[in-house]
Order: sequence, then structure tokens, then C-alpha cells
Amino acid sequence: MKSSLVITGDGSHTLYVPELEDHYHSTFGAVQESKYIFIEKGFQTFVNRNITCNILEVGFGTGLNAFLTLADCRKRKIRVNYHAVELWPVSLEVSQKLNYPEYLDIDSATEIFGTLHKSDWDKEISVDSLFTLKKIIGKIQDIQLPQEKYHVVFFDAFGPSAQPELWTREIFRKIFFAMKKGGVFLTFSVKGLVKRNLKEEGFQIETLPGPVGKRSITRAWRI
Repeated sequence: MKSSLVITGDGSHTLYVPELEDHYHSTFGAVQESKYIFIEKGFQTFVNRNITCNILEVGFGTGLNAFLTLADCRKRKIRVNYHAVELWPVSLEVSQKLNYPEYLDIDSATEIFGTLHKSDWDKEISVDSLFTLKKIIGKIQDIQLPQEKYHVVFFDAFGPSAQPELWTREIFRKIFFAMKKGGVFLTFSVKGLVKRNLKEEGFQIETLPGPVGKRSITRAWRI
């Protein structure tokens, strides 16, 4: 899909997709939004569990969530196996224009961010000693997910108005059974339909305060 580079409120980049009339990240601050929703309210719920954390991301997109997770797992010395499903990969040319490495104080940030995008699809790779990545190309509807595998799910697809086919009971049921009991599901959407669909598939729902520019977000648990 064609996209254009946009500078968000915290100075970090996002991409705008005219075809979907939607952005990959919040225009109020891409890095700020992803850190708050997916790292602070999701990944960090496992900080004290002393286990290898298995993460599923629906919508690899710009690679920002994977990049932030890698930085945080280094900081906290937590091992992560990260699987990400993406139908429309961002081109290497576009990914090289994104300024996310400027926002993370980690060694070789630019090189690591490049590795996330250059790595082969449908193949698990070791990005470093704490972080493995497997990017899966295709539709989440068509991909067979393992049962009771994931501790954390980052549901970061385009919004329900842009991709309604991804916010259905069928998709959430598939994800529910792919999660471990006690696993946590994060998304930026708080639409009533999204919450109802999650609840009807067995999730326990929480509405949390949102990041800058967004009133609230949704966190759900497989209990």
C-alpha cells in the first residue's frame, strides 16, 4: 500500500495510508502511544514473572512495537519470542526513513531496527541473545496459530472502520485460544462492538486511561 511520512506530536514518525484513510500510529505521538499501550500496559505486566514472554502482534506495520519491546526486554533482562502477522509489509525504503532509532537509548539502534525489517518472512531469527523474531506474512484469518502459546497480544491493526474484518468474534476467538491462561490482550480501540466481541469470546475487559490525545484504551485478559 502507498503511504506518506507524517511527523507526530512527539516528533516521531508515523505513516498515513490514503487507501484506508488511516495512520499506523497516533498523530499525537507515535512512540509515546506505543510505549504506553503495548509496553507499559501490556509487556510490563510480565516483568516480575521470570519467564520467557511469548508475544503475538497483529499488524507488524512500521516495526515500532517490536523495536520498543526489544529495547525493554534488554533493560529488564527478559527473554522474548515475538511473532508478528502482517499482510502489507512496509518497504525497506520506507522503513529506513522512520526515525524511531533516535528515540531509544540502546546500542546499535539503527542497525537493530534495520534488522527487524530486513529479516526474512516466515522464518524465526535471533535478533540478539534475548529477542527472537518471526514475521508471518498473510491474513490472520488464514494463519493457523498455536494453541495456548502467547502471554501477550498486541492487537495493532488499522481501526475498525478501516479494517472491520479484523475486529470480529471469529478473529478474537482464534486469538483467545492462542493465548495462555492469564494472558493479556492490548488494543487502542474502545469501540462498543470491539468490547462486545471480546467479551462474547470469553475475555475479561478493562477500559484504561489512554495516552496523550486518547481518552481510553482496551485491555483484556484470558482468565
